Amino acid sequence: MSRTLQVNDREKTAGRLLNSSARNSYDPEIDVDWDAPLAEGKPFIPFHRSSLYGTPLWDRLSDEQRIELTKHEFASIASNGLWFEVLLMQMLLKEFYDSDPRTNHAQYALTEVADECRHSTMFAKAVDRVGAPAYGPLPLLKLGGRILPATLRGPSAYASILVAEEILDRYQRDQMNDPEVQPLVRMINRIHVLEEARHVTFAREEVVRRMAECNAAERAYHQFWTALVSYFICFSLINPHVYKAVGIRPRDGLEAAWRNPNWLDTLHWGGEKIMSFLDEAGLVGKPGMYWWKKAYLIR
Repeated sequence: MSRTLQVNDREKTAGRLLNSSARNSYDPEIDVDWDAPLAEGKPFIPFHRSSLYGTPLWDRLSDEQRIELTKHEFASIASNGLWFEVLLMQMLLKEFYDSDPRTNHAQYALTEVADECRHSTMFAKAVDRVGAPAYGPLPLLKLGGRILPATLRGPSAYASILVAEEILDRYQRDQMNDPEVQPLVRMINRIHVLEEARHVTFAREEVVRRMAECNAAERAYHQFWTALVSYFICFSLINPHVYKAVGIRPRDGLEAAWRNPNWLDTLHWGGEKIMSFLDEAGLVGKPGMYWWKKAYLIR
């Protein structure tokens, strides 16, 4: 059941986020040691977060193959994270185009675009450093991403990006202090988590503010589109072509992952925090319930 959330002053929030950005920002070109050797015998994501963990396909893999699979799954998640960042930048610039550039709100939007440019570069360099393909989304999803910034608007635009950012954030918080995960991955996660905290605050307040202005029909519209886009976000995290790296047919790996209780639990766990917020904001409702359940974000 949703409830009314407080609508904060937009300029005060943006001003606070601008000050935080000035004090705490990273440059991955400088702050990540790209020349450091990768650690031998360490996975790139925890084994229990792998999409195949606990399946017969996983049981047949050697330890070396399991590490190799996590490397390619990391590359898929990072390159899809880059794709999410690019979509967000387009939406932010679209919003800025019609804004008063003198306002804190408009200036923070530009600051966030600058952050996301650095994050995109960081993800790209990380995928290259680990020696895996930049998988990104499947072609049909990538095509949909071309039209999404032009069609998605208002609270569902911000909410959809929040789903992508906060699911990734939960995964990264889980990994960044895990000594069993590759040090390079942990450092990238720390940088992203710190800077994304500001972006999440900005987007959450925009969702609350804009949902407060919606009538019943508009709320239903945004409930549907947020759920639909969120399903494709979850579906795109692991590109099925990653499985070829360990000799598994992509179709077989995809089917095993989406029947794997452990992976479905991971998707649900990743979305717990953002789903609670979206429910409170009024974005979880019957028009989108089919897609929330199909994404395993609601059971």
